[in-house]
Amino acid sequence: MTKTVDVREETARILDTLGVAHSSWTGGDMPSYSPVNGEEITRLKAASAADAGRIIETADEAFKAWRTVPAPRRGELVRLLGEELRAAKADLGRLVSIEVGKIEPEGLGEVQEMIDICDFAVGLSRQLYGLTIATERPGHRMMETWHPLGVVGVISAFNFPVAVWSWNTALALVCGNTVVWKPSEKTPLTALACQAILDRAIARFGEAPKGLSQVLIGGRDVGEALVDHPKVALVSATGSTRMGCEVGPRLARRFARSILELGGNNAGIVCPSADLDMALRAIAFGAMGTAGQRCTTLRRLFVHESVYGDLVPRLKKAYESVSIGNPLETSALVGPLIDKGAYENMLKALEAAKTAGGNITGGSRVPDAGKETAYYVRPALVEMPEQTGPVLEETFAPILYVMKYSDLDEAIAQHNAVAAGLSSSIFTLDMREAEHFLSAEGSDCGITNVNIGTSGAEIGGAFGGEKETGGGRESGSDAWKAYMRRATNTVNYSTALPLAQGVSFDIE
Repeated sequence: MTKTVDVREETARILDTLGVAHSSWTGGDMPSYSPVNGEEITRLKAASAADAGRIIETADEAFKAWRTVPAPRRGELVRLLGEELRAAKADLGRLVSIEVGKIEPEGLGEVQEMIDICDFAVGLSRQLYGLTIATERPGHRMMETWHPLGVVGVISAFNFPVAVWSWNTALALVCGNTVVWKPSEKTPLTALACQAILDRAIARFGEAPKGLSQVLIGGRDVGEALVDHPKVALVSATGSTRMGCEVGPRLARRFARSILELGGNNAGIVCPSADLDMALRAIAFGAMGTAGQRCTTLRRLFVHESVYGDLVPRLKKAYESVSIGNPLETSALVGPLIDKGAYENMLKALEAAKTAGGNITGGSRVPDAGKETAYYVRPALVEMPEQTGPVLEETFAPILYVMKYSDLDEAIAQHNAVAAGLSSSIFTLDMREAEHFLSAEGSDCGITNVNIGTSGAEIGGAFGGEKETGGGRESGSDAWKAYMRRATNTVNYSTALPLAQGVSFDIE
C-alpha cells in the first residue's frame, strides 16, 4: 500500500535538513503552493523594489572584491558547491518534485544538471582564453583579454527551478561576477534551498565577499527593479516570449546585456527509414515528460505517410496507458500540471484543435491521481489535417500535434514555420536526410538533433534558440563569453610608432 505523504511536513523536513532558516520561508503574505495536491505549503515574505535596490548595491560592492580573485580560485568555490549539491541531491530533488510536480527521476536529474555544470565551470575557470592576433605593425603585439562583467541578474521560470540558476551562477561566479536571482513566484522554496546550499560552500571557501549571491523572493515589481537597475550589467531571463518582449527592450534602453531563453514550439520529423522503436521512446519522453512543461517539450510531429500507420497507433497506445500520479507517492511517469491556469490553457488549445479538425486521443483530467485542487491530466495526442491554428502556438501542456508529410523539404518548411526556434529532431537512418536537416537549409533551431528527441540537453553544449526563443545561450561551449567583457590590447615594444592602415601623421 502506498504511503501518504504530508506535503507540508515533508517540505519543512527538507528545508530544515538543508539549513534554510525558518524565518525566511514563513510569516509572510506571499503564498507558496504545491501542484502535487494544489494546497498552500506556506507564506513567505516578499521583497520590495526598495529591498531589491539594496541587495543589488550589496552585490555591486561584492563584485569589486570578487573580480580581483584569480579565476582558478573562484573555480574552487564552484567545486565546493558541486560537493554540497552531491550531498543534498536527494533532498533538493525531492523539493523540486514538491514545488513543480516532477517525477522523482526528473527531480533528481535536474539536480544532477547542477552538479554537471559545476564540474564544467571548475574546468572553465582555468580556460578563460583570449587570442593572440597577428598585427601589421612591427614591434607590436595584439591580443584579447576577458574581464569580469559585473552584477548578473537571473530570472528563472518554474519548470526548471534550480538547474537554470546553476547554469548561470556557476559560469557567472568563475567569470568573476556576482549574482542576484529572482526565481519564479511559483517556486520560491527551491531557490531558498539553493542559496542555503551555496552558503555552505561559501563558508567552506572562507574568502568570499558578502553579497556574492543573493535571492530576491517577490513578484513583478522585484523583477522590474532587477531589470532596470543601472548596476546590473547582464540579465539572464528564462520564461515566455511575452516576458522576453518586455525584458529585452528595457535592458536595451540602458545598453545592458541580456541572455533570453524563451518559448519553444518544438518539432520532430519521422522519416521512412526511421528506427520506429527508438522514435517511439524518444517521442513519448519528449512530449509527455514533465507533463509537457519543458521549454524543449516536443509539441509538433511530422510523420512520413509511409510509416504513419505503423507509428501513430503505437503512440496512441502509449498515450492511453502511460501512468499518471502523485510523484511523491507513486512511480508514475507523468505528474501534475503546475496549476489551474495551465489546465485551462490546455483545454482551450484542445477545443481549438477540435474545431480545426483535430482527432484527439487523451486530454482528460485524471481526478483520482490527486485532490480536486491538483491538476493531473492525461497527455493528449492530436492528429491534425494540417498545421494551423493552435499548432502554430506553444501551449505549455502535454499536447502533441501529429501531421503526415510526403516530401522532406515540405516537412522542414512546416517545421520552421513557427515563431520560436529552440529545439528540433529528425529520426532517420538516411545520412543525406540527417545532414540536410542539420544544414543551413534544414532546421532553424538552436538545438538540432538526429535520432534523439528534443528534450534532455547536456550541459556541455550551449543551450538556447533562435527567433522568438530570444537568441541567448546558457550553459556549455563558449556561453561563458556572455558573462564577461572583452578587451582588445595592443602593446608597442618598439622604439617607433607606426600607425595601422599605413596612416602617416608626423608632427614637428
